[in-house]
Amino acid sequence: MPDALPTGQKALQVNLDRSRYGTIAEIGAGQEVAGWFFRVGGAAGTVAKSISAYDMTVSNAIYGTSPRYVSRERVRQMLDREYASLIESLGPTRGDTTAFFAFADSVATRSYSRPEDGAGWLGSRFQHQAGAEPSQIVLHVRLLDPETVLQQQALGLLGVNLIYATSFLHGDVDAFVASLGDHLNRERVELDFLEVSGPVFARVDPRHLSLSLLQNRLARAVMFGTDGRPVEPSLVLYKRSLYVLPGAFRPVLGADIEMLAAAVDQLRDDVDLERSMSLAQIATVDPHGTVDVAADAADLLARVDALAAVDLPTLVTDIAELYRLANYLGRYTPNRVVFVTGAASFAEVFRDKRFETLDGGVFEALGRLFKRWVRVALYPSRDQRTGKMLTAHTLPVGREYRYLLQHLLNGGFVCAVRASADGQIRPKPDGSAARIPEQSAP
Repeated sequence: MPDALPTGQKALQVNLDRSRYGTIAEIGAGQEVAGWFFRVGGAAGTVAKSISAYDMTVSNAIYGTSPRYVSRERVRQMLDREYASLIESLGPTRGDTTAFFAFADSVATRSYSRPEDGAGWLGSRFQHQAGAEPSQIVLHVRLLDPETVLQQQALGLLGVNLIYATSFLHGDVDAFVASLGDHLNRERVELDFLEVSGPVFARVDPRHLSLSLLQNRLARAVMFGTDGRPVEPSLVLYKRSLYVLPGAFRPVLGADIEMLAAAVDQLRDDVDLERSMSLAQIATVDPHGTVDVAADAADLLARVDALAAVDLPTLVTDIAELYRLANYLGRYTPNRVVFVTGAASFAEVFRDKRFETLDGGVFEALGRLFKRWVRVALYPSRDQRTGKMLTAHTLPVGREYRYLLQHLLNGGFVCAVRASADGQIRPKPDGSAARIPEQSAP
């Protein structure tokens, strides 16, 4: 794959293409995207208008009110307004020769009053050729740099990448998505949700596009709702108490559903059921970071659909270890997170070889896992090596870890889940799956 063009070269190529003309509208983080086009020269050939409606009252006056300042709804309003303005004012004189575009972002970066990661929405409505019906892409981004100025710079790079892709890569959607991460990495930004519409994306499955964010290392995780469609993770997970069922789900077994239902039933007193939900997690890598070669898009989506059929949303990640998954979920919720798994699977955590890259080995991995809000619920399961049925109290761990395991059990960090006496699959208890709200979380 050829090296990505420098960001300045991308901006200059857009400026020099006289067939494209548009508006750049930005809220929050300064005018980091527009700045690139003005710095490299020739912006008069590309930018009809740049605007930063930073004040909430001014923004509402231009674009209309929105439940949240930084939201998908706000970016949609910005794209509606700016694109319509372009077509109305310039369409009669330039419409036959110009492909118009409107770019918009609404982002909150790290600040004195907001010390957490930056987050926001950006999108573009664009014609792939003069006179065409517009296509649209909207993205949710997390900005992970530790300093505000670095988050602003990352947003500028991402915005240029998006405008360049809509200008020159709309004929190859795979290259389009991959290019969004040019000169960025996942330590700086994560794109965890996108939505598309219009002729450029007419033959594209949005679910495949979501997985391509993961496959191109633009995201750590993407999420699918109980209808099997992509959904923004924070929209689902924000301030929820979570029951998380990790697994391969080839196929989804009745035992998986029984295990989850039993854990929800037995631990309901420890969790706020009104704010709780259950979800499945599929990892596309093994604990050693090796990619699951069998996990192609069709295979993953078949498993997502099978889980949706039993009313479980699914988080697809490249995170294999529970302690890393706990860190990821901790971004969205301070509430209780319960990992539900078979006893035999959890026994593997006590094998040193899995944590050779950690200085503290098993102790460090468990220390990272068991944050104040994390619990592990263990369901009886059969050890594939010995054929024995294992429970939380009969895990085959080395002598050096026996007292550690006992401490985890005594402290309630590890909970034994009882199997149903009749072996029947129980109905899903109230609260085990939550309705996905319409408004995005901050």
